Amino acid sequence: MASINTSKVATERLGPVTLVELQNPPHNFFDIDILTELADTILALDDDPDCRAIVLASQGKNFCAGGNFGTGAAGSGYDTFNRDNFASEIGKVYGQGARIFANKKPIVAAVQGSATGGGLGLSLTADFRVASPQSKFWANFTKLGIHTGFGATVTLPRVIGLQAAHKWLMTGRRIGGIEAEKIGLVDHLTTNELIRADAIVLAQDIAGNAPLAVASIRAAVREGLQAAVMAAIEVEVREQSRLRVTEDAEEGIRSIAQKRPGRFLGR
Repeated sequence: MASINTSKVATERLGPVTLVELQNPPHNFFDIDILTELADTILALDDDPDCRAIVLASQGKNFCAGGNFGTGAAGSGYDTFNRDNFASEIGKVYGQGARIFANKKPIVAAVQGSATGGGLGLSLTADFRVASPQSKFWANFTKLGIHTGFGATVTLPRVIGLQAAHKWLMTGRRIGGIEAEKIGLVDHLTTNELIRADAIVLAQDIAGNAPLAVASIRAAVREGLQAAVMAAIEVEVREQSRLRVTEDAEEGIRSIAQKRPGRFLGR
C-alpha cells in the first residue's frame, strides 16, 4: 500500500509496519471527523496483507490532548463540547473512537508529550505504549467535573489493574512516563527523541513473527474488549451528558483553561 495523505491522518509503509500519524499539531485535539478518519484508516489496514503491525503516532508537541473544551462556550473551541451541543454530539465522537477496538492488527502507540483525557483513551486503543520520562498521562475527567470517557473505565483497569485505575480516575492526577511505566501503562520507556523509532522497533519485532499466531493470540487477549468498551460508552455518554450541564462542569472547564484548581460546589 502506498503512502497516503488526508486532511488529518497520514500513513507510511515501513516494511511490514504501517505508521499511522495524526496530523493536527501541536496538540492533536480530536473531533468526530478526525476520529472517523483515524478509525477508517486503521480498519482498512486489516485488509492489507502486507501490514502486520501498526504504529500510532502524532505530529507535533503532544500525542493527543483530547477534545479541546476551550472555555465551554459556543464558538470558543470545539463546539462539540459546548453545553448545548454536548449531549447530542459526544456519543458520536466516542462511537467513532470505539471502532478502533475492532481492528485485527497489533498497534503500538508512540506517546510523546501529553496524552490527556480522551487522548489517554486513544492511547489505550493500542496494545502497547512507548513513551519517555517527559511524556505525561492525565485522566483529567474529575478535574473537568464530568464522567470518564473514551471507554477508559474498561480499558484502563485492563492495563494497570482495577484498584490502580480506580485511584487514578478518582484523583485525576497527571503522571509522568517513569510512573506510567511502573504501573504498567507504558511498556517501553526511552528518550524523548527515540519514542517513535523505538515504537517502530517494537512493532517490527511483532511483525517478524508468524502473522496467524500473532492474530490468534491478540484476539484471545482482547476477547470481548470492543463489546465492553461499547457498553461502557453508553454509560459514559449518559453520565457525561448529565454532568456537563452542572455548575461544576462549567467551573472545571474554566479552571483547566485558566490553569488553576477548580472550586467545586457539588451542583
